[in-house]
Amino acid sequence: MSTNVLLIGSGGREHALAAKLAQSPELGTFFAAPGNPGIAQHARCVDVDPADHAAVLAFCRAERIGLVVVGPEVPLVAGLADALEAGGILVFGPSQAAAALEGSKGFTKELCARMHIPTAAFRRFDALDPALAYVRAEGAPIVVKADGLAAGKGVTVAATLDEAEEALRACFAEPGAEVVVEECMTGPEASFFCLCDGVRAVPFGTAEDHKRAYDGDAGPNTGGMGAYSPSTLMTPDVIRQVMAEIVEPTLKGMAEAGTPFKGVLYAGLMLTDTGPRLIEYNVRFGDPECQVLMMRLESDLLPILRAAAAGDLSRVTPRWRDDPAVTVVMASKGYPGSYRKGTTIASLPETGPQEAIFHAGTGLSDGRLVAEGGRVLNVTATGSSVAEAADRAYALVHAVDWPEGFYRTDIAHRAR
Repeated sequence: MSTNVLLIGSGGREHALAAKLAQSPELGTFFAAPGNPGIAQHARCVDVDPADHAAVLAFCRAERIGLVVVGPEVPLVAGLADALEAGGILVFGPSQAAAALEGSKGFTKELCARMHIPTAAFRRFDALDPALAYVRAEGAPIVVKADGLAAGKGVTVAATLDEAEEALRACFAEPGAEVVVEECMTGPEASFFCLCDGVRAVPFGTAEDHKRAYDGDAGPNTGGMGAYSPSTLMTPDVIRQVMAEIVEPTLKGMAEAGTPFKGVLYAGLMLTDTGPRLIEYNVRFGDPECQVLMMRLESDLLPILRAAAAGDLSRVTPRWRDDPAVTVVMASKGYPGSYRKGTTIASLPETGPQEAIFHAGTGLSDGRLVAEGGRVLNVTATGSSVAEAADRAYALVHAVDWPEGFYRTDIAHRAR
């Protein structure tokens, strides 16, 4: 029996999910709200505002939607999953209360303290003066994090006290701000994903991303300039340790609090000298990590997401292709600062079976494909090695006709 699906979102992550869901023999009618020109190759894009929960619910009922897949974090933190589940619609994504794992860094740090999950020592502040006094007492380097959602850019790793104080003042310039100040951990970072059904967690791939804007991991933080999968750091032993010490205590703590977690749990990890420690959680697939995961996933995605949403992952064992994947983000010149919108993407190259160009911030203007966001295209490829996948992805990048775009030239350099 086929399942009608509604995908919420409009970025590169959602395009990757759409491309993978479209391969399912169990897929019925496929919709996306609002979608983008790339997603439109796989799904019917509809003008339904994800922030209007009543409108989304009405659409689901009218179109007999059997599963809603929520891509971005903002609708989850706003409670879209709650509204749909109350209306009898199956949703892949956590409740508003469970989405606090991403929506509030302070909430997550307090959960870690309660469940003895290894993470950085921290203090939480809702006023500037005590936060300034704390960082002056602790010294630098030190980490300053805005408590709420910040599109991947709300973290300052301050090398000096001046940087820390500037970050605190910037955070508290926002009314009602809260800030988490943490010790500065050291070590390589990796991304680890699990599908969760409220009780159990199933490992769902590893990746490493590149947050900095420029080659050599220089420049300002971004939402992500590229990624590769699998992570070379996440060995089977490390994965077992992360599951036992970080993921499983998190699910236990959430269930004990009456807020069981269902959906995808994305753990940002630092592999320190004393073992893996949690940097932060996200409650959705990473972007651009989702793109490399979907290129490597051999299993049918639809029944997996449906099982998680229904609360029973007991029979799910995802299968993965051995070949690694690399994605290179093409961004508008000026990103993550100010950039022009509406620049023309004159042409995109044809892609083969091991390649994909996911639309992250594109639109149509008078029939032309144009750049409408900071991160615009995710050029992705697989290969027998990370180096081969990267070479294939960069060959595609060089064939994109978009002079106003820029990209890093060293994505996956740590694994080549």
